[in-house]
Order: sequence, then structure tokens, then C-alpha cells
Amino acid sequence: MRNKLEHTGNEFYQLFSDQSLFTMAKDFLKGVQDSYDVVVIGSGLAGLTGANTLAKAGYSVLLLEHHYQLGGMATWFKRKGGHIFDISLHGFPVGMIKSCRKYWTQEIADKIVPLKGIRFENPQFSIETTFNREDFTQLLIEKFDIPAETVQAFFDTARSMNFFDDQEMTTRELFEKFFPGRDDVVRLLMEPISYANGSTLDDPAITYGIVFSNFMSKGVYTFRGGTDALIFQMREELEKNGVDIRIRSLVENIEIGPDRQVQGVVVNGKRIGCKAILSNSNIKSTILNLVGPENLDAEYVEETKAVRMNNSSCQVYIGMKPGVGFDYCGDLLFHSEHSGFDVDAMLSKDVSSRTFSFYYPETRPGSDRWLVVSSTNANYKDWADLSDEQYEADKKYLCEKTLDCLEQYVPDVREKVDWIEASTPRTFEHYTRHLQGASFGTKFEGLKVSQELPNQIGGLHHAGSVGIIMSGWLGAVNYGVIVSNEIDKYLTAQATSNE
Repeated sequence: MRNKLEHTGNEFYQLFSDQSLFTMAKDFLKGVQDSYDVVVIGSGLAGLTGANTLAKAGYSVLLLEHHYQLGGMATWFKRKGGHIFDISLHGFPVGMIKSCRKYWTQEIADKIVPLKGIRFENPQFSIETTFNREDFTQLLIEKFDIPAETVQAFFDTARSMNFFDDQEMTTRELFEKFFPGRDDVVRLLMEPISYANGSTLDDPAITYGIVFSNFMSKGVYTFRGGTDALIFQMREELEKNGVDIRIRSLVENIEIGPDRQVQGVVVNGKRIGCKAILSNSNIKSTILNLVGPENLDAEYVEETKAVRMNNSSCQVYIGMKPGVGFDYCGDLLFHSEHSGFDVDAMLSKDVSSRTFSFYYPETRPGSDRWLVVSSTNANYKDWADLSDEQYEADKKYLCEKTLDCLEQYVPDVREKVDWIEASTPRTFEHYTRHLQGASFGTKFEGLKVSQELPNQIGGLHHAGSVGIIMSGWLGAVNYGVIVSNEIDKYLTAQATSNE
């Protein structure tokens, strides 16, 4: 069994591509223009979609990414022996098809396919579901003995939630209203959403209801062909529409004029002018580091500082020997040894809950590979300050315990494994530059700070994983569209006022 457990999180992505051996000597800004209509900072799905939308509207767009691959958390890596691993678990609602068809291409939309086998295995129940409203309604009535009218009322309540609702009710209170004392029902309804966006029972109920209802429409979908295929197609579309894409380009500063409007950015030591900026960087680092408190209202700065980061993740990537597979285990499997739904237990370094994502050859048409990605929600502080020696030991332990657990579903898995390695919150912090390695962005209050940024700095807009709701692939794409439309309005107004 080959592995790279000796590598630290700071080295995790360096083996992604042979380019890593010479990229640092290259001038990645060669030929760049002195100014653009719009600069996009970061190439997560919100940044990519915003850049594409603005370019199609006729604006000159420069997309800057500090890493050498596009995609942000929507990314992948390769390993010796032909292994290709998607980072994290990529499941999203059916709405992704419409968004990709409208804002990207029909070809991309056509490769979005349903996951048909969602499994729950825990001390309270063993269930396989298609994860849609019809199936969940039947499960709640027949297996959990919940009255049909209660189930209907719960789904209707969740479906009707929106951003303008009273945000005082927590998800805990929502469940207590409809399913008092039923932690088995709470586990069924809550566990997948916690893995999807990091939400907890103490977050506002709308952060649960909106996301849950989106999934309940028609279940969980994914992109057939792998994340690399998706990002490659998106890059082709961006280039076709004239976006100037620059990798290995770290934005160091956003230049603000005396009238508190954006004037440009400093990237790799070079100033580039612009009329507007879409930041797909972390909201707190955008405001506190790239802009600077001195350019903002004191009250807004304090509000920004108070924004809480959401959870991070650990992943274990497991590749089987070429051509060596295993029987169908479902597509997603929520495994837990813990009794009852417990967010603290889900986040604990002493792992008792995992989500397994199973990749079969048909996931990447033409391949002969079976892969498994295990995902666990995690606390950044549990990994942040470990010595290098302890860090490596703990990653190795995480891998070994993951194999112990997986053996329940894939017998003799150790004999089949060809490659295994782990990532942690430290990994995500380094390569995505998310504060605290937050895989799920910020808590709900981050959305307000993100939306109000243009009121502080003219022409500066933010799109990314904020407010839990805007986490995940669909939320990121749609937020990129929303913000790019706001930038279009701003630039149109600026052009009119200058006539």
C-alpha cells in the first residue's frame, strides 16, 4: 500500500501536477494589461461564475488565482499510478442543472446526474434512500411512525422559508416543534445537511430549511466525469468569452481611492487598475487584510471581526489497485457509531461519524478505478497547533481508523488499497487561504457583511461561502451570478454618470 502520510498539510497539493517543479520561476503576469473593467480575486465557483457572467456582458475581466489550479474547494489532485481524487464530497441539489445550463453551457449541465443510493448506518437505524421528499415522507410515516399531517406541515414550513423570515428560531427549535424528543428523526433530517454546509442545531432555522428543501426537490446530484472535467470545461468557456486567467497570482492589496472607491489591486508586486472588484476570497480576509480597517467605518469593521467561521473538514482519500473493485455500497454513506445526533461528536478528533463517498468506474467514464473519500467534520483548533511529528502521527491514525471503519462495507479493503492519504483543516487553510481552514465559509452573520461591502467601498463586491446558505456548489454558483449582476449595475451607473 503506497501512501503520502509523511507529507504535511503544507505539502499536500504540491504533487498535484508536474508543473510544480518549475512554476515559481515563471512570470505569471506576463502580458497582463495595465487595467481591466473588473478584477476577480479567487477562482472558487462563485468567482468563476461571476467572471464568466461579466465577460459575457462585454466587460474586460481579469481572474486572479493564487493556486495553480482553478476551482477553490471544487478541485482535485492526481497521484502516481493514475489515481485522481476529488477534494471533499460533491453533492448538490437539482437546481445546479438549471444554473449551469443558464450561466455556463448545456454540455456542463448534461453531465450532472443523480446519486441514487444514499445510506444511513448508525445505532438507531439502517436506511437507504433516494433522498427526496417523496421517499423521506414515506420513511417518516412508515418507519418512524410520524403522522402524515406532521410530516406534511414540516416540509411545507421548511419549503416556505426565505431570507426575509424571522431569524430568531433555531434549527433545534424547529425540530422540537414538529418532532419533540425524537433524536432519531433529527439525525435523519439533520446529519446530511451538517455534512453539506456545516450547520448545527443552534444556527438559524432558515439556514437549514432552505438548503434541506433544495435537496428535497429531487435528491442529490453530482458531476459525472470528475471535478477536473468540470473545471476544464469551465476554463474553456471562460477563455472563449475573453476572461484573462492568471494562476499563481496572489493579490496582496486592494487599492482604495480617496473617494472610497476601488482603483486597482496589487498582485505579485504589480499594480493593476480596475473599475470594480469581485472578491471570491474569504470575507474576513478580504475586508480586514486586503482592504484594511482604515478604509472602512469602525462599526462595520467590528461587525466583520465578530463574524464566526464555520467548521472545517478532514478527508481520507483511498484508491484501490487498478482494476480491483468492491461491491456496490451506495453513493453516499453516513456512518456513525454515536447514539443520537450530536454535533460535538461529529466534530470531535476522536472520530465516531464519517461520510463515505464511493466512486465507481462509471463515475469517471472510461476508467477502471474504484475510489473512496471519507469526510469528517472537524475543529480547526484540534489540528492547528500540533507539532509536525504529532501532526503526521495523527493523520496516520486517522487513515488507519478510517480503514477499520470502511472494512465493514468493503471486506479485505487493506488488501485492495493502493494509495491512501489524509487532509486536515491545516491543509485547507494553506491552499484555499480560508481562515481556520473553514470548509463551509462563515456562520449566517457573514452574509450580511458580504452584502453590505459595496456600501463601504464603491465597486468592491464579495461572493463566496458565507452565511451557510451560500456554501456548497449551487450556492456558490448562484451567489456569483447575483453579485456579478450587481457589479453590472454599478458599472452601468458609473458610465452614465461620466457621460
